[in-house]
Amino acid sequence: MNLIDLGTLGSAASALALALALYAMIAGAIGAVRRDARLQTSARLTAVAVFLATSIAIVAMVAALLTDDFSVKYVAEHSRIASPTWVKVVTLWAALEGSILLWAWLLTAYTAVLATTTPNTVLRPWALAIMQFVSVFFLLVVVVVANPFVVLANPPLDGPGANPLLQNHWMMAVHPMLMYLGFVGLTIPFAFAMAALITRRPGTEWMAQTRRWTLAGWGFLTAAIVAGGWWSYEVLGWGGYWAWDPVENVSFMPWLTATAFLHSVQVQERRRMLKSWNVLLIVLTFALSILGTFLTRSGVVSSVHAFGDGPVGPVFLGFFFVITLGSLGLVAWRWDQVRDRAELDAAVSREGAFLGVNVLFLAMTFAVLLGTLFPLIVEAINGSRVTVGAPFFDQISLPLWMLVLWLMGVGPLLPWRRAEGQSLRRNLAAMSVGFAVAAVAAFTFGMRGIYPLLTVGLAGWNVVSIGLLLAGAVVPRARLARRGLAATTLRYANEQRRKVGSMVVHLGVVVMALGILASSAYRTDVQLRLPYGERVAFASYELEALRPFAEQDLGRTSVGVEVGVIQDGRQLEVLRPRINVFAQNSMAVATPAVHYTAAHDLYLSVAGAVDPNADAVIMRVVQSPGIIWVWIAGAIMALGTVWALTPMASRRKALAEAPLGERSPA
Repeated sequence: MNLIDLGTLGSAASALALALALYAMIAGAIGAVRRDARLQTSARLTAVAVFLATSIAIVAMVAALLTDDFSVKYVAEHSRIASPTWVKVVTLWAALEGSILLWAWLLTAYTAVLATTTPNTVLRPWALAIMQFVSVFFLLVVVVVANPFVVLANPPLDGPGANPLLQNHWMMAVHPMLMYLGFVGLTIPFAFAMAALITRRPGTEWMAQTRRWTLAGWGFLTAAIVAGGWWSYEVLGWGGYWAWDPVENVSFMPWLTATAFLHSVQVQERRRMLKSWNVLLIVLTFALSILGTFLTRSGVVSSVHAFGDGPVGPVFLGFFFVITLGSLGLVAWRWDQVRDRAELDAAVSREGAFLGVNVLFLAMTFAVLLGTLFPLIVEAINGSRVTVGAPFFDQISLPLWMLVLWLMGVGPLLPWRRAEGQSLRRNLAAMSVGFAVAAVAAFTFGMRGIYPLLTVGLAGWNVVSIGLLLAGAVVPRARLARRGLAATTLRYANEQRRKVGSMVVHLGVVVMALGILASSAYRTDVQLRLPYGERVAFASYELEALRPFAEQDLGRTSVGVEVGVIQDGRQLEVLRPRINVFAQNSMAVATPAVHYTAAHDLYLSVAGAVDPNADAVIMRVVQSPGIIWVWIAGAIMALGTVWALTPMASRRKALAEAPLGERSPA
């Protein structure tokens, strides 16, 4: 028996957080209308109190999980005594009620940071009020609809444990947290956009105050998608990392619109164009994140990533409509302020290229949304079950991605307003040579097919583009300062972090495209019968099933096979693919084993029962060329994002010396 009733403590803390958030929302809005500094200050301080109250609820839940307090219903339904400590911690977000509690906590954390660091502008009180409005919704769901702190009168002695798929890889301690940080982080630009409309200031001020927040949210979401792909690859046993699963799609759609937004804000900053476009993009991004939350927590889609059926589906669907219709209504009300006065001077210009990229990303978003919702619409109309598989999404997205890669290379080299001049022709000629050399090299080494050759050619196109951008900035500086190129490049990278960070991210996108191409178009996937003690040829390897094994550890039973990987007569590694069964759960989870190399991966997954008395085992064997570069590309994109977010040393010093209320993370 705990000295503290953790269920009651968590419920009380959640209810207190809800009451405080409601006060902060109302006080902030009234303070903004009346320009009452005392009410605004009260709302800001209350934002910190909301975070502290929600933190108490989070601590109570983690304590209940770690101490096996099965009087708390959530713990009784989703945890077990034998689970390792890290599994008990991640159980916090392994099921519906806990995941919403975590979302609410992160949202209040973002709001508290905003309240204490954002400069005092006319936008701040309204932005905080909108953040609190969203917090009120999530806390209301925690308190009323999906309370994880319900206390059981007759608690069980043990629980079933978390979903076996979530216990099977440490990445589940990382991937969901990154996803929540991304989704929740993108609430901030939405709140400031709405504040800008309310105050009739839809210019560049709201974007300047949220630039770093938007990039950070986008970076977390990017990292989450890549980490989720690695989890799928390491756990699900099919040898791939992206299947156009409905839940994968609902994380991808906000990423597409947020990426479009990050590009088009540059046009508004430079040319005072696309004001309405940018507001609509950020509304769409936030609305899609809420729609995704509805789809994953309502039971309407079937997915290994979904939380199953639950009581929150109708609530989230209603909130989605409130957010979407309310935001669009506000845009319509303020249309005179957001409509563009400036016009596009020429299609062949930097803003023309950015607008083209935006259109492509939105087309892709619409196609993914249609493919995701179409089966649900058909079933709702006539009860028929239909599926929209990977071929549909591939056929739609591949040509769009080719155009994106083409514009990604040419866009940054185009001047603003209108493209003219001999230098542009020289740049395009150099990029065309890069395209041709890469495509011819790929063809020479045996690559065939229009999309593979286009992808490799466009990779060369973009690498030359990045080189031209960097050389155009560094070489003149090196000549003027009479410094070496290396020293000048380092100095330029430190001074122009946003530009260099974007170059690094674009390089990561190129590497990602090549990794996806190689691992999908040239993948070998077979089932092999491996007799024990005999070598079976596969690709450039020989595989030898050495012995079966059985292990038991912390309530998990594993049966598998040790397989020797031999190449050129030398054993490189012994892989141990297995099947795991967790206590009190009959679901068998195949855990593959992977031999990683820079050129390709050798992936083994047990495809049948492991019988210690049998003379052979059936194994799924996959060779995926270049797949490791998908993960490396994710790391490159993360590095570029962090570099763009980190201020140079002089700015860090200025921020450290500024008064607390005047510091801006933007």
